[in-house]
Amino acid sequence: MRRRQVLGTVLGGAAWAAVAGVRGGSSGAVADGLTPGFSLYGMKSLALSEALEFCAATGYSHVEMVLNAGYPTEPSMFDTAARRGAAEQLRRLKLGLPALMVLMSLTADAEAHARALEMIAVAGAMGKELVGAEQQPPVLETVLGGQPAKWESQKSGMLSQLKDWAAIAEKAGIVIAIKAHVGSAVNEPERLLWLLDEVKSPSIQVVYDYSHFQLQGRGLEETLRLLLPRTRLIHVKDSVGDVNKFRFVLPGEGRTDYVEYYSLLLSLGYGGPVCVEVSGQVFQQPGYDARAAARSCWAVLSGALKEARGSSVE
Repeated sequence: MRRRQVLGTVLGGAAWAAVAGVRGGSSGAVADGLTPGFSLYGMKSLALSEALEFCAATGYSHVEMVLNAGYPTEPSMFDTAARRGAAEQLRRLKLGLPALMVLMSLTADAEAHARALEMIAVAGAMGKELVGAEQQPPVLETVLGGQPAKWESQKSGMLSQLKDWAAIAEKAGIVIAIKAHVGSAVNEPERLLWLLDEVKSPSIQVVYDYSHFQLQGRGLEETLRLLLPRTRLIHVKDSVGDVNKFRFVLPGEGRTDYVEYYSLLLSLGYGGPVCVEVSGQVFQQPGYDARAAARSCWAVLSGALKEARGSSVE
């Protein structure tokens, strides 16, 4: 594939350097951008220290921590001492921490909306503790809730709540990266971009996850070109079926060509984090093995990146 500099003037090297960092410095760093990371969303059964050690030993350059209830990094359970220990382990292992995951909704009632605003502030403080004041804090990433068929009736209310999110994120000094989801009101790139254009805040950006667009028959290159200029994190997983009946699977078990995917990212100038997200449809299955899943995903993605680059992954 011929290299294209389509986004060169939009996504200059300095812009991606701010997202990607340089591996080997602090826990906020990410190894040369495209080297795969792993979301600990798929490692709920492991202790945090064990999950971090395993990801680093497997070859992953970064991880995403999860603030949802029941995870070891749930804020109410993850105290100051535990955060300090995790920060030191990240530095020792040279693992980046580009993102924190939490499940929030823009169609929440008043009580849930207040909890979301509190979570944003807490996540901002936690992120800075984990990566250090000298590093760009991890983005807080989330899906948005609602239903595809109710977009027109829900979008104004979603925008109003998103403006509240943006105000808190700006005060906290963090970015919230929002994701389109096949089953939510914001299911298409155009709906995601409408929210971003209307909220007009640098603190609201994008998580790109092609699996949700693939199920709707949208093309990889088409959707990348639409969203990459606002993308701060890429999630990778696969899907089978279609929008009416589907299930998410691990990278390499579906239809995505990851050599093509990485080649496009290289040609479009992306250097930010690419992170495996194991779906709950996978990790909630009986017999799920988090370590085996992480090894399988690493083999698929590191091999594809090597082929796309035409040289070994460093």
